[in-house]
Amino acid sequence: MTSPHHVSPPRILITDFVWSSTGPERLVLAEIGAEVVEAPDGSEDTLVALAADCDGIMTCFAQVTPRVVQAAQRCRVISRYGVGVDNIAVDVATELGIPVTYVPDYCVDEVSDHVMALLLTWNRQVGFYDRMAKAGKWEGVGSPHPLTRLRTQTIGVIGFGRIGRAVARKARSFGLAVLVYDPYLPADAALPDGISASTFESVLAGSDYVTLHTPLNDDTRGLIDDCAINHMKSSAYLINCARGPIIDETALYKALRDERIAGAGLDVMESAAPPASHPLFELDNVIVTPHVAFLSQQSVLELEERTARATVDVLQGRMPEFLVNPAVLSHSRIALQ
Repeated sequence: MTSPHHVSPPRILITDFVWSSTGPERLVLAEIGAEVVEAPDGSEDTLVALAADCDGIMTCFAQVTPRVVQAAQRCRVISRYGVGVDNIAVDVATELGIPVTYVPDYCVDEVSDHVMALLLTWNRQVGFYDRMAKAGKWEGVGSPHPLTRLRTQTIGVIGFGRIGRAVARKARSFGLAVLVYDPYLPADAALPDGISASTFESVLAGSDYVTLHTPLNDDTRGLIDDCAINHMKSSAYLINCARGPIIDETALYKALRDERIAGAGLDVMESAAPPASHPLFELDNVIVTPHVAFLSQQSVLELEERTARATVDVLQGRMPEFLVNPAVLSHSRIALQ
C-alpha cells in the first residue's frame, strides 16, 4: 500500500518569521509541491493544533515545545531559521525520530560587524556626543568616560566558534589585543598572533570590552552574573549579540546603575520583546538594538532559502547540510542518506 505521505503533498508549518514575506522559502518548497501553512501566532496552543497534520516545521523564534513536537505525529523534520536551537525541544524530537536542522554559519559577517559597531560606539562615545551636538554643545564637552585609543585596548571573546573567531579577526584589524575563553578550545590550539586563550575569570578581568558568543544551554544560562561582573574592570563594556539569558539582567542593571562597569551594548535580552518600561532602558550607559545583529538583505535571503532547502532535503531522504541531532539517525521517521 502506498504511504499517505506520497498521496498528498507535504504540509510545512512556518511558526513565525521576522522578514517581509516567505516567498524565497516557498520557491524552494515548491520543488516538492509542498503546501505552506503560516501560523497566525506563535502561542503553544496554536502551534499544537497546526502541527498535528504537518510533515515539517520551520521555526524562527517561536517555542517549539515538547507539547508541539508530540502533537506533530506525522512530522519528519523540524528546521530552525538560524543558529541556536534553544527554542526547540530537541531531546523530544530525537526521542520521536524527528531530525532537527539549523543554519549555524549564515550571519557570521553581520553579527561580528554588529559587535564591532557597538564596540566602536562605546569607544568613541558616539551616543553621548550625538546628544551633545544636537543640544548645541560643540565646545568644551568631555564624555563621561575619556576617549581611549582603541589599539591600546583588549577585547575578551567568550565563546570561540564561528562568530567569536570573526570578531577576533576584525578586532585584531583595529589593533586590539584579544583574550579568548572557550571550554571546548583544545589546550594546544594554535591561535593567530595577538589572540590568547585564558580562563573565564582572567578574560573578564583583563578586557576593556567583553563580547559573548556562547550558545544558550544549562551551562551558560546566567553565566554573566554578579560574580562574573565583579571580575570586570570598572571601565569595561559588556556586549551581547548571542542570547539574552546568558546575562543575569538584574545583576547587570545593578552593576550599571552603580557604575561597577562602564556600559553595555545589548542586541538580545532575557525576554524576546521586553517592555519599554524595562529598568535597563532608563540607563544612559546601555545601548540596545532590537535583535537585529543577524540582519542584512543577503543574510535573510540566505537564511530563508537554506532553511527551506534543509527541509526539502530531509523530506526527500537526503542528509541535510547541518543536522542538530545525529543520534536520531538510528531511528529517524525517515531514512536519510
